[in-house]
Amino acid sequence: MPAVTVENPLTLPKVAASGDAVARPVLAVTTAPSGFEGEGFPVRRAFAGINYRHLDPFIMMDQMGEVEYAAGEPKGTPWHPHRGFETVTYLIDGTFIHQDSNGGGGTIENGDTQWMTAGSGLLHIEAPPESLVQSGGLFHGLQLWVNLPKADKMMNPRYQDIRGGEVQLLASPDGGALLRVIAGELDGHQGPGITHTPITMIHATVRPGAEVTLPWREDFNGLAYVLAGRGTVGAERRPIAMGQTAVFGAGGSLTVRADERQDGHTPDLEVVLLGGRPIREPMAHYGPFVMNSQAELKQAFEDFQAGRLGTVPAVHGM
Repeated sequence: MPAVTVENPLTLPKVAASGDAVARPVLAVTTAPSGFEGEGFPVRRAFAGINYRHLDPFIMMDQMGEVEYAAGEPKGTPWHPHRGFETVTYLIDGTFIHQDSNGGGGTIENGDTQWMTAGSGLLHIEAPPESLVQSGGLFHGLQLWVNLPKADKMMNPRYQDIRGGEVQLLASPDGGALLRVIAGELDGHQGPGITHTPITMIHATVRPGAEVTLPWREDFNGLAYVLAGRGTVGAERRPIAMGQTAVFGAGGSLTVRADERQDGHTPDLEVVLLGGRPIREPMAHYGPFVMNSQAELKQAFEDFQAGRLGTVPAVHGM
């Protein structure tokens, strides 16, 4: 980790907050509990215990791995439905194959992102390729769920495959932080992901002892999740480490700093920065469905059971 990088970040466009930007305070730092998803791959529940008013428009995020599988161990998910939101799968290490009941999908690996808008609903499967199951290997990624506003919940499903080489690469003024803009924009620099709900998603690598203060849209919330390493967040330098999420308050900039000494298995602080414009609509969430009311959730289950979200293909190529 990471898969997408450059030898000299000083060759990249530089980003820094203006001196008069109001620093966002750190409201909380939470620790993700561990669990298992799908057919048994390990995850950390990044947003567990955080009030939804601080997360909106994000619903949940799982860090998948980091795990070194032995031969025969790689696992995925069985066929399952989705309706009413978008799933963002960012694969840092390894390979995943996606397929849905509409015939969509693809393969992502080593820094690629797959953005699936479930919209009105579909059935979906994610699994490692047979070659990876046979050989084993490193697997590490994120899956983020982004809510859709009521007006878009029943839109037609769609995919975006974002290759690692397509992300917008930026740097802090001293080159101590490499920033990968996956979706949204940062200081006028646009990432490749097209979102219905306005958000920004960045994977930052911060070298030991380096600090980066980024401009942040005041109408967005602010979250930072540590994939690996340790450091501090906010002007107050609140400690944060792997598997922890920082929730920022209001303001026009946010700060992340890497400790001088990192853990033995990672040379840098690896952090995902998220911001989005809150939807501020009622949310009813149960399992794979995210709607606005209990009645809409009930309808989603009925549509799934009746096969109106699609059926599993007889031969799905997994």
